[in-house]
Amino acid sequence: MARKPLLWATRPLATRVRHLVRLVFVVCGLAAGLSACGAVPVVPAVAASAVPAVQQPTPYSVHVVNHGGHAGLVLRASDVPAGAWPAQADFPDADYLEVGWGDRAYYMAADPGVWLGLKAIAWPTPSVLHVVGVDTAPERFFPGAEILEIGVAPAGLQRLLAHLRQSHELDGAGRPITLGPGLYGHSRFYSSREQFHLFKTCNVWVATALQAAGVQISPTLALTTERLMVQLRPLAKVRP
Repeated sequence: MARKPLLWATRPLATRVRHLVRLVFVVCGLAAGLSACGAVPVVPAVAASAVPAVQQPTPYSVHVVNHGGHAGLVLRASDVPAGAWPAQADFPDADYLEVGWGDRAYYMAADPGVWLGLKAIAWPTPSVLHVVGVDTAPERFFPGAEILEIGVAPAGLQRLLAHLRQSHELDGAGRPITLGPGLYGHSRFYSSREQFHLFKTCNVWVATALQAAGVQISPTLALTTERLMVQLRPLAKVRP
């Protein structure tokens, strides 16, 4: 029987990330002259005139899930060619794969406190990938969450998969390094070779992945989940 996370199953993650985001803004307020931490205008990062008149075909879709302080990317498993993303092999029965990224100690802690949050944003720290095997439509697996469907072209999907693959830290055999079970459903934590810091949050990481896929988005304006979603909402596919 398929395991589906109840809404409360994702709340600990959302609560933790909200605390971390608050700490980000506290540090930003104390850091004089760091204009990147200032208020972000509530407008898409790319002006309408900058969008090409003729859009490229987008036969593939990537879903972005708003967990309320943290965002995840969801890809259809059948869109991922064999070997393109090694972690896929650990979820052979999944219809979709969700991936998130963040500070390793904070993301994996059962009860992270203020110190872990401050440590995560004070200086570059090791990071982790959280991959979930999703066995139904994203809107059913994540009930109540805001989910945006973003179209990507074939070449964009290849670049996105390359971004995910390069984020993984691999062992001597070229396999992703597993760090333990994940937070909900059939999920695992994997070691990432990237580093988390004040200006590279989980939401910036998601925006960077989407930018690699050709989505018109600015990672520097995606420090928080809301700033990420503000940029993506005008680009989302309209559901019937």
